[in-house]
Parts: sequence; C-alpha cells; structure tokens
Amino acid sequence: MSIVQLEPEARVISRKVLDRSLSSFGVGARSMSSWWKNVEPAPKDPILGVTEAFLADPSPSKVNVGVGAYRDDNGKPVVLECVREAERRIAGNLNMEYLPMGGSMKMVEETLKLAYGENSDFIKDKRIAAIQALSGTGACRIFADFQKRFLSGSQIYIPVPTWSNHHNIWRDAQVPQTTYRYYHPESRGLDFAGLMDDIKNAPNGSFFLLHACAHNPTGVDPTEEQWREISHQIKAKGHFAFFDMAYQGFASGDPEKDAKSIRIFLEDGHHIGIAQSYAKNMGLYGQRVGCLSVLCEDEKQAIAVKSQLQQLARPMYSNPPVHGALIVSTILGDPELKKLWLKEVKVMADRIIGMRSALRENLEKLGSPLSWEHITNQIGMFCYSGMTPEQVDRLTNEYHIYMTRNGRISMAGVTTGNVPYLANAIHEVTKSA
Repeated sequence: MSIVQLEPEARVISRKVLDRSLSSFGVGARSMSSWWKNVEPAPKDPILGVTEAFLADPSPSKVNVGVGAYRDDNGKPVVLECVREAERRIAGNLNMEYLPMGGSMKMVEETLKLAYGENSDFIKDKRIAAIQALSGTGACRIFADFQKRFLSGSQIYIPVPTWSNHHNIWRDAQVPQTTYRYYHPESRGLDFAGLMDDIKNAPNGSFFLLHACAHNPTGVDPTEEQWREISHQIKAKGHFAFFDMAYQGFASGDPEKDAKSIRIFLEDGHHIGIAQSYAKNMGLYGQRVGCLSVLCEDEKQAIAVKSQLQQLARPMYSNPPVHGALIVSTILGDPELKKLWLKEVKVMADRIIGMRSALRENLEKLGSPLSWEHITNQIGMFCYSGMTPEQVDRLTNEYHIYMTRNGRISMAGVTTGNVPYLANAIHEVTKSA
C-alpha cells in the first residue's frame, strides 16, 4: 500500500518515518525534486543546433548547408551499394555476440592498411597498437584519456580553427589545451608561417593535433612540400603528432592520396597516433565505426599500449558495436567489394568538387566584387566561405539558408537545384562587404 492510500494520520507517521530514513542517508528534509535544481540547460551544439532550426522552419525554399553528412544531388541521404551488398552477406550469417574490448581484429587490420599502407612494415612487424573505436570521436577520446593517464603533464596543441568537438574531447579528458595558428583569414588559405612558428616555439615534447586531409572546418590543407616541412619541424622539437583522419578517400576520391600526410610522417620516422572513421567515406554515420592506432617502438611496446587502450575503453562502453565493423571488414576484405567502394567514394568526392565549381561560377556570373577562388582551392566536405556571423544571420533570416555562424558551408548540402539560389543569397549579403 502506498502512502497516498493510507489514512491521514497514518500518512503523517509514514512521512516522518521516510524523512528520518532520508536523514540517515544525509538527505535531510530536502525535496526529491531539488536534487538537480542547480543544473542549467546546456548550450546548444553549434553544429547540431543548425539542423534543429532548419527542421523547425516551414519555408519551402529553405536550404541546409550545415549538416556534416553526404547528400546526393536531390538532397537525399545515400547508402552505398557496397554497403547494401555487405549487409546482404552479413544477414545470412548473423552473430550478435560481444566483440572483444579491442573490437573486430579483421576490421582493425583492414583499417590499418588504409592508413599505413597495404604492405606496411609496421603492420608486418606488429608495431601498431590498435583498437576499434566509436568512430573518430571515440578514437580521439580514448587517445586523450591515454595521453592524460600516461603523460599527465603534457598538453595538446589544437589548430585555430578546428572541429568544435576537438576542444570538448580533450577538455573532458582534462588534458591542458593550447592552440596553434592554421587558417589565414585574409587569403582564405593556410597560415603556414604562423603554423611553423608555433610548432617551433612549443615546449619540446608537446602533442599536436593534425587533420590528415580535408581540414574541418576550413577545407584548407598543406601542400605535400609543406607537410614535409611540418614533419621535419615536429621531429626536430620531439613533438608527438596525432592525426584525425575523418575523410580518407572522401577528400580527393583517392584514399592513397588523402593519406599522404601520414605517409610523410612515417617516412620521417615519427611514432604517430591516428583516429580513423568510416562515417563519411562509407556513409556509416550512425554505425559509429572507427579505429584508434598508435605506432610503437616494437611489438612488445605495442602489446602493452593496446592493453591500456582496451582498459580505457572498458569502463566507457566495454565492447564496441559489431554491425558496422562487419560491414567494413566485409567490404575491405573482398577485392570486388573494395573496388566498388573505391568507385563509389570517388563519385561522392567528385560531386562535392563539382558543386564547388558550380557555386564559384554562379557567384562570379552574378558579378560579385569579391574573390571566390578559395571555394575551389579548398577541399573536402566543407567550404570556409569567409562570411561573417552577421552575414550568416542574414542568410538565415532573409533567405532561410542554414549554416554554422563561422561561415562554414557543407558542400554536401549544395545541389544543382539549389546552387543558383544559394549563390544569389550569398551575393546579396556580401556585395557591400
């Protein structure tokens, strides 16, 4: 019988008994509803909030160029044919058992080949500690915790700007952060001199977060020669390079080309870390499948490091999900399916590149007084337009075009159908700049 069902006198007695019980646990007379009274609403995520606002807008002309997910030329999500075929094969041999803490060994092995090279000696010599991770975000977070646990006095240098979640990840892992110069607003390109100066002036043995390709949010990547100079300076200072590679294959259409920065560092003798993700290049956004790897001195060290990476994963989620790993290992482990994937990822990359050209051409045809060369000079899913937050606000308020306030355009949201409208709106809000 509940307290509510008791007679009034009995309810009073029961209430006193309950209060005494709570008091014995240090609760006192506090109301149950007061436990979380000091919790304030969290600020909206600057990226995810864009989609929320877009969905709430009833305008038929609205355009979402904030979403970080590939869309076809009709603005629809895409499931790759290689993924559909992998799903068909998996369905005939379902297995819902737990994966080991380190995840699918087959998926990890195939993933390492993409990053380190098909015939990498580092793989053959078993010098790489690697585990399956919850996409790129999870790989970064496990590494941040690993850095904190075993090099607690170290700090991480993060580029300005970067994907906003990078700051959240290392902050919540309690790793001290500082920044290094990367983007040059005036040229809409790389601040190479500032970048090199910051690497040189950082304390010896610092950690540097690098985007392997298709830098998010700017789309600005160093040239091959610049990567060689960056590698040389980082090695001279004894820094550790950690690569976030979220767009391998998706940037240029060629996974080997997109891994060039990593290969340069490997050639120069660095011991690097890499976060890999299959969200973009296989369209497996919701499957959360990725990999974290750390190149070590030898096999013995790799075994020790992997064991610690697994221990960090254990209290977070114990085991990574199996389905996405099966899709990846099925595709990369079959020559025909891998060939199909390489073809499809190039189609996606080429569409993005084509939309860059179309947007620039439309702006130039409108007689824009500004230079839009940076649209086609940049690479990957995002274009760092150079628009101010106030100009972005006008795009949203007057034209129902949604993007993050830093002016980042998701080229995946640009289609042959909406590019004239988008270009005209951009021209209208920037022509007096």
